[in-house]
Amino acid sequence: MHVALTGATGFLGLRLLRRLLDTHRSVTVLAHAGSGDALHRITRFFALTGAPEAYLAELPGRLRVVETELERPGLGLSGREFQELADGLGAIWHSAGSINLAGDLPELRRTNVEGTRHVLELAAAGRERPVVHHVSTAFVAGSRREGVAYEDELDDAHGFENAYERSKYEAETLIHTWSGEHRRPAVVLRPSILVTDLPPHPELPSHPLQVVERILRDARGTAAPGSRPRLRLVGRPDGRLNLMPVEHAAEVMVRLAGRTPSGGVDTYHVVHDRDVPVPTIATLLERVVGLSVDLVATEPEDLSALESLVDFYPGLTTYLTHRRRFDDTRVRALFGSSAASGPVDLDYLWSGLVPRSPVPAPSPATAPPSARYA
Repeated sequence: MHVALTGATGFLGLRLLRRLLDTHRSVTVLAHAGSGDALHRITRFFALTGAPEAYLAELPGRLRVVETELERPGLGLSGREFQELADGLGAIWHSAGSINLAGDLPELRRTNVEGTRHVLELAAAGRERPVVHHVSTAFVAGSRREGVAYEDELDDAHGFENAYERSKYEAETLIHTWSGEHRRPAVVLRPSILVTDLPPHPELPSHPLQVVERILRDARGTAAPGSRPRLRLVGRPDGRLNLMPVEHAAEVMVRLAGRTPSGGVDTYHVVHDRDVPVPTIATLLERVVGLSVDLVATEPEDLSALESLVDFYPGLTTYLTHRRRFDDTRVRALFGSSAASGPVDLDYLWSGLVPRSPVPAPSPATAPPSARYA
C-alpha cells in the first residue's frame, strides 16, 4: 500500500511521517506549492531529533514530494498529474490545515473545508479506492464547556468558540457525506491540544503553547523594565485542558490506521487520559514570561496596556474556562494501557517552551495562581 500525507512539514505531520515511515517503505508528501524545500525541512527535523545518518541518507529515496495547492480543484495539478497521483495511492492522510484561532471563517474554509473537499476528490478518483485518514480536532465539540464530548457526536447545537472550530466541524461533515455517497470507509482522528517537551528550535514548527508564550512575551514589552506586571485572564480555578504529547498522538493515530475500517466513518478521540488543571497553565505562563497571572471570572473593564494587547488576540484564553472531558473509550478499549500517555505536568510543559533547565521555584512572596482569583 502506498501512502500520501498532506501537512508533512507541520508540527503533527512531521511526527506522523516518522511513524508512517516505520510501517511503509515510501511515502508521497503532498507539499504546499511554493512553500520551500519540503524534503530539506523534513530532513532537518529528523536530524534535529536524533535520526542516525544512515536513516537521513535514505530519505530522498523513500519520500516523493508532489507540490499541490489544497485550495484549488484537482489540487492545482494537471488532469493527467492528478489521475496518476490518485491511481498510485492505497491510503491518504490529510493532516494539513490552518490552525489560526484568530482567522476569519471564509479564509479558514478555503483551507480547512475546501482543502478537505479536494483531498476527498483525490480519494474518489483513485482506482485503488484509498482509505482516507482525516486529522480533525477534539474541539469540534464547540462551545459546550461542561460535561463529556463523545466520539459519535458531531453537531453545531452549542455553537463554536471561534471560526477555526467551525471550519473543522464543516470538514468533518464533508467526510461523512462523502463516505455515505461513495460507500467508502474513512477514519477521523480528533486530537486535543498537541504539545511536546522538545525544546524550541528556529527550524522546528511551533506548538500552540509556544504561540501563546510569544504573544505574552511581546505584550509584556509594554511593561516597565524589571517589573513583574499583573495579567488578569478570564479562567476558572477548577478548569482543565487536555494536552496531548504530539509524539504519542502520532503513534496512536498510525496504530489506529492499522485496523480494518468498519466501512463507514470511524471516529477516535486521541487525547490524554488526564487533563491539566488551568492553574498549572497559569503557573507556567508566570514563570516563562515573568508575569503575575490572576484568573478572573469576567473580563475587567479597566484593562491595562498589557491586558489590552493580550485581549487583541481572540481565542488566546477562551479555553481557560473549559471543564469538558473528551471520551476516548474506543482507543482505551483497543490498546489498553499502551494508550495512556506519560504525565504532562509543569516540568514537561516547561521543557517544551525553553532550553532544558530546572523549572524555577515560585517566589516565597508570590502565591501560586490557584490561590489568587478575583
